[in-house]
Amino acid sequence: MQKWKKIGEILVSKGVLSDKTADRVQKISKRHKKRLGWTLEKLGLATGDEVAEALSIQYNLEMVSNLADYPCPEEALQAVSCETAIRNLVFPLNLEGGNLLLAVADPTNVKVIDEIAAGSCLDISLCVAARDEIYGAICKKYLKRDVSPPRTDTVLVVGDDAISNETVKYALSRENYTVLVANDFLQGFILTISRQPHVIITDKDMPESVGADMLEAIQSIPEFESIPILLMCDKLSTLEERQVFDVGYFDVLPKPLNMTTLLSRVKRAFSFSKQKYGFF
Repeated sequence: MQKWKKIGEILVSKGVLSDKTADRVQKISKRHKKRLGWTLEKLGLATGDEVAEALSIQYNLEMVSNLADYPCPEEALQAVSCETAIRNLVFPLNLEGGNLLLAVADPTNVKVIDEIAAGSCLDISLCVAARDEIYGAICKKYLKRDVSPPRTDTVLVVGDDAISNETVKYALSRENYTVLVANDFLQGFILTISRQPHVIITDKDMPESVGADMLEAIQSIPEFESIPILLMCDKLSTLEERQVFDVGYFDVLPKPLNMTTLLSRVKRAFSFSKQKYGFF
């Protein structure tokens, strides 16, 4: 792959961006340590298809679309784990004669591509797809559900305590939030990918997987790393509370839950999400 022209220059040449806009967004990307294409999509200055097309031109790769309807064979899916696909935004399209055709959102992610090749003992051929196209394909082919982005302010509650879940759901629903409930980590992770909630509330004391696992999994995915995650837990010591915030939780909801505290902190999480996390 020969990098012959920067993505910003391509989008300028296609009339998507002006020179000044391209320069300004490049500075924003560097300041926040994000890739230019990702920043352009986040700021609404370019569509996913426009970014993917520019990348396909930049790296002389074919651009593919309608991935969710692509007749992907089972052996191709088995060559790349669901976790690898989600964390790195890649999708295996076909496997033929020892060659795996892999759709990627970022052709420069050479380390991941090399790891997939080494782990599967296959040769890798690349094509480019929009980020939302890849997420749609992952949800449909791996998770067996369609992507359904929220139309209203949406909270995901993850915990194995049915009473706590229903209490939180009832309180938030009365405030016109859409509330999704997951009984374990895996179900919560799947709902995060497919339903894309704005705020997550997770329980520290789930037996199969503690809340910290949920935090780590979500923050490892660039698309979801900035979702505010609130931790439901018993009263913490000063040191424990500091550790909770140090690892990246947005806030703490002490048990037993106080509804006034719950509503005020969820409202604060949404406010912070829209002001800051909505972009970076």
